[in-house]
Amino acid sequence: MSAVTTLVQNLRTRLSKPAGYRLFDIQLKQRLVLSPSLVRLVFSGRDVALMQTLGPDQRVKLFFPGANGVAVNLPRHGDWQAARRQLGPDCAPAMRTYTLRNLRPECGELDIDFVLHGETGPASRWALHAAPGERLQIVAPNAECDTDPGGYEWLPPAGVRNVLLIGDETALPALAGILEQLATHPDAPRVQAFIEVPEEADCLALLCGLNAKVHWLPRASLGTRHGDGMLLAARELASLPPLRPQASDSGPLDELDLDHQRPWERASARHSDFYAWVAGESAAVMAIRRFLINERGLDRQALTLMGYWKLGRSLE
Repeated sequence: MSAVTTLVQNLRTRLSKPAGYRLFDIQLKQRLVLSPSLVRLVFSGRDVALMQTLGPDQRVKLFFPGANGVAVNLPRHGDWQAARRQLGPDCAPAMRTYTLRNLRPECGELDIDFVLHGETGPASRWALHAAPGERLQIVAPNAECDTDPGGYEWLPPAGVRNVLLIGDETALPALAGILEQLATHPDAPRVQAFIEVPEEADCLALLCGLNAKVHWLPRASLGTRHGDGMLLAARELASLPPLRPQASDSGPLDELDLDHQRPWERASARHSDFYAWVAGESAAVMAIRRFLINERGLDRQALTLMGYWKLGRSLE
């Protein structure tokens, strides 16, 4: 068999396999106000039964009306990314990343929790004004794919007995899902969760197990800025493993240009007693990263650190 024939056969095999992610049409079914800053939008769709979620922090992409205010229907089959690029900056739908809070494929429903921050961007603007029946498109994991498409970072190492969760309101949907999953675990580890939110009324009643303690850090009550509560949790409030020198095999701690990069590291330790999952504003995550690794000497391979957003910047 020639090399060309083999290449063609491999290409045909890849093309015949269902993609890990696919584009779905959804419409708003219900809006549920969770708090002054948070709203849950319940969506439905004919093909939602073909979605899947692989982790409590499963990420999806939502498409909102572009600069011209017109909702665009990208092709559900074929290269939707190329189709979006061809529309140009004025007509292309705005794309934003969200956590798939709940998925009920048997009912054809899914939930996305939105942080409301006024008319500051296409997603918040849409969430403020959207009425039941309005339509969006979403890229989500394809249930017909038999391989792991990724898009989630919650993967604690085997044997973990102590879990540290730190996040802000953008990470709250994922944190809530993680706490719910741990609450059903027959041998759940000890969990410390620190959640920074805009105000006291945003402190929600979360389902969590007996071994979990949730600490809320409302900025309005504490008189703090974005990220200060997260850093306070890491530096002063959390119970951390004993201080140790930085491990020689941890590798150099590179500094990122936050104007062009986001901190994004997934824990790779197979076995560990301690595991941290940190997500939120990028500068805060970077400061926590420096503290945990440089000052506390924690194993970098037991830390998942994610800059979900950057203050003053719009990220897809």
